[in-house]
Amino acid sequence: MFQSFETTAEPQFGAARVAKLRERMAALEIDGFLVPRADEFQGEYVPASAERLTWLTGFTGSAGVALVTADKAVVFVDGRYTTQLKEQVDGNVFTGGDLVGEPPAKWLAAHTPAGFRLGLDPWLHTSAEIAKLEKALADKDGSVVFLAANPLDEIWDERPAEPMGQVSIQYIEQAGELATAKIAGIAEVVSKAGAGAVVLTDPSSVAWVFNIRGSDVPHTPHPLARAIILADGRAQIFLDQKKTGIESEAYLAQMAAQLPPSDFVSSVEAVARSGSPVMLDPDLAPYALSQIVEAAGGRVSASTDPAALPRATKNVAELAGSAKAHLQDGAAMVEYLYWLDNYPLEQLNEIEAVKALEAARTRVGERMQNALKDISFDTISGAGENAAIIHYRVTEATNRRFKSGEMFLVDSGGQYTNGTTDITRTVAIGNVPDEQKRFFTLVLKGMIAISTARFPKGTRGVDLDPLARIALWKAGADYGHGTGHGVGSYLSVHEGPQRISRAAMQELLPGMILSNEPGYYRPGAFGIRIENLVYVTDMETIEGGDRPMFAFATLTWCPIDRRLIVPRLLTDEELTWLNAYHAETREKLLPLIEDAEIKSWLKRATAPIS
Repeated sequence: MFQSFETTAEPQFGAARVAKLRERMAALEIDGFLVPRADEFQGEYVPASAERLTWLTGFTGSAGVALVTADKAVVFVDGRYTTQLKEQVDGNVFTGGDLVGEPPAKWLAAHTPAGFRLGLDPWLHTSAEIAKLEKALADKDGSVVFLAANPLDEIWDERPAEPMGQVSIQYIEQAGELATAKIAGIAEVVSKAGAGAVVLTDPSSVAWVFNIRGSDVPHTPHPLARAIILADGRAQIFLDQKKTGIESEAYLAQMAAQLPPSDFVSSVEAVARSGSPVMLDPDLAPYALSQIVEAAGGRVSASTDPAALPRATKNVAELAGSAKAHLQDGAAMVEYLYWLDNYPLEQLNEIEAVKALEAARTRVGERMQNALKDISFDTISGAGENAAIIHYRVTEATNRRFKSGEMFLVDSGGQYTNGTTDITRTVAIGNVPDEQKRFFTLVLKGMIAISTARFPKGTRGVDLDPLARIALWKAGADYGHGTGHGVGSYLSVHEGPQRISRAAMQELLPGMILSNEPGYYRPGAFGIRIENLVYVTDMETIEGGDRPMFAFATLTWCPIDRRLIVPRLLTDEELTWLNAYHAETREKLLPLIEDAEIKSWLKRATAPIS
């Protein structure tokens, strides 16, 4: 199994650990300390050695930050994790904060006394974050104190060792472009910007530029590595040799100097002393790097990571690989959904459901000679009321048996060398109440609205987000997460800068892969989400129109539960799309299914609705 069901949260230790942290804070003469979810690489998924937020609070979500002061401890999360936070932390020690409405900077401005001194580990926060915090505190004569050592690390007994996952090569068949060409392209950007070098701190960018993949963090093939690319095309990659074998070392030697991570700071200092500006992304690079550059007499050029947009706009090979991965994944999902429909209900629970899905992906991968390398995130397997926890992670302590008359939400994905998948299906277990079917259909209307959208050049995710919500809004409902996130090419299942949400300001460009996943959640009762991956197509002129438009092409092929659909709530156009989607799903997946009974199930599951 790629997924563990152990309970990793330890809220019972929260009080003692906060007390120890406050002792260190007093010794350092600081009034508060921030503990982010992020690690030194600013990644969403972090190794066990960087799970500081979980160790301190018990909260295991992938986004959040804790603020500890002398008399308060606040854990800030977004709408995906509000319910989960209440269940995982000691409410006598921690209170919940709003990461979106009142993030730490706003909270500090509103709730701290004059002269407040906030301690920070500069490796765990970006320049953009620091700027907001400094402004909030300056308005009340407070200040940010940068600490030489992280006080939490000093009290963390038995902290896990840093990971040494092996690096593999992403060959040209999957990458579609040689790493030497990518490095040359980045160097050209640096040169045109009048800078001497760019420091790549995002492991996704390092992996993409050098056409390598790693295994340092759960479910995301990142090597925890950084790189420097000079304006003249020379490159350095900071990667421990324990992570590279003979083949990968020889491969990297053709394009870069492979140096130990311990040489990174001195190498940045050397670049800074050259006199030319050093490009750093203020939203990605740790603030400590700006300090290092300036201390060495250099200048920081605040610039967007030059690999971000090229990585997000997939090339022909990457899109073709993703399409093949999704067909394989769709076949596995069909085998799984067939199993789910035929498994004895009295024996079914959330953990068994996860195990069966991973087994299906593994089995189909072996059959199609494209092995499942990992799951792309811990499978969200929520039955009944657990489905209302947006990012629910089933454990042995929370494992719930299925009951007739409920819905089951399964959000999952696979990592294959040719693509990363992410799919959510909500299915009926027995006869589901009509009210739940109504909300399922309203969510489906939102998913179809994104699938069929046409939009002009310059459209951003924020412009499309209301399309997915309008049916729910008319019914007096909404959901507390974005409609879609970017997805990498055998990289992170959550990739920026593209997304569809209220805050998505990035222009959507051809080749960008995004999720399309509206939902609805009623705490303590039920949850619904339907998710396909799509990508932005090239612009086309619409007959009778006068402006070319972009569209979305679907990557995900898997039946949507017909038993939960109320046809009268769908327009003719929506019903036409649904029947066409099911017809294409049937056409694409039937040749990939071997079992005759599963083939018959797929035909029934994709039959047209009138």
